[in-house]
Amino acid sequence: MQRRTRVLHIVNNLNYGGMERVVAEIARRTDATRFDMHVLALGYIGHFGEGLESVATLHLADRMPRWSMLYPKTFARQLSRIAPDVVHLHSGVWYKASTAASLAGIRYQIYTDHGRQNPDPWLNRTIDRRASRRTDVVVCVSEPLARHMASVVADPSRIRVVPNGVDTERYSPLDDDGRLRHELGIAADVPIVGSIGRLETVKGYEVMIRAFARLQSKCTDSVRPVLVLVGDGCQRTALERSAAELGIADSVHFVGWRSDIENVLRAFTVFAMSSHSEGTSVSLLEAMSAGLCPIITDVGGNAAVLGPDLKHRLVVPANPDALAIALIDGLVDCTTRERDSKTARARVVEHFGLDQMVHRYESLYSATPGELPPRW
Repeated sequence: MQRRTRVLHIVNNLNYGGMERVVAEIARRTDATRFDMHVLALGYIGHFGEGLESVATLHLADRMPRWSMLYPKTFARQLSRIAPDVVHLHSGVWYKASTAASLAGIRYQIYTDHGRQNPDPWLNRTIDRRASRRTDVVVCVSEPLARHMASVVADPSRIRVVPNGVDTERYSPLDDDGRLRHELGIAADVPIVGSIGRLETVKGYEVMIRAFARLQSKCTDSVRPVLVLVGDGCQRTALERSAAELGIADSVHFVGWRSDIENVLRAFTVFAMSSHSEGTSVSLLEAMSAGLCPIITDVGGNAAVLGPDLKHRLVVPANPDALAIALIDGLVDCTTRERDSKTARARVVEHFGLDQMVHRYESLYSATPGELPPRW
């Protein structure tokens, strides 16, 4: 019987976020007859690790001294005990984990960059360039990100693009069952502008709050839309305060993290994003797969996800007025919205399925160390 290839994913945690969901899905769906999956978290496992032990061996990093960023000897010893054939590193751990893997003598390193700050700080780029010299393959989740990383990675020929994917069966179009509306006290005839993501600066939710205030000021109908924000983060208090100052607090619902995203999506009228930077957004893919019309900022990989038939739904970033106009158009023009919802679903099914993403990673794991895998 042929020995399985041992693959070790290294992440900060698997708590919440698109990257963490992607790592958990790769671990779940990778062919168990060919690959022995392991996941190591530097901090803690978290929400997306629940039940993952049935398909992968989970590890917590041993406690490391302060200078471990420079010389992660303890980390290297742990990697030697796990003895992976391949280490798959993810955003947030690249430099330390690649150093430890090199000290442990692991021959094959893959790193996936799930998205960068915009602008990308000089120090981050300098540190990552050093890490790239130890990395065999650098995966980017979108073509725009790959173009940016070409100026970061020491050898750009090592870059490959593997867009994120989602479960199109789980995230399929469903009629609104009224559960979320009942929970939040939203009437059946009230349109819902929905968004899912981390409430962090990079996601630009301060722009969405201001855009929604402009939308409300322009609305003359007796039935006014509401904004539902799913997620949490360090900006939540500031965003709640901003909504109150703009007089729209009663129309903005902060619901925190949810595990029933497919049931949340079925209540939304449109899906909105106001990000300043994106790789390939998992939340966007899930919403489009669920048959929602996307209204999103034109940053990172968003245009590539929408494709040519939905490019009219892209909005200039950091512009509340432009986003407000786009939201009004999406809510008022029902015929075009329904057409674009169907287009969005078809786009994800054809190009961003979860199995397609996993198969590409499997081909990377199967590559011979020292030989670059083919481009797609």
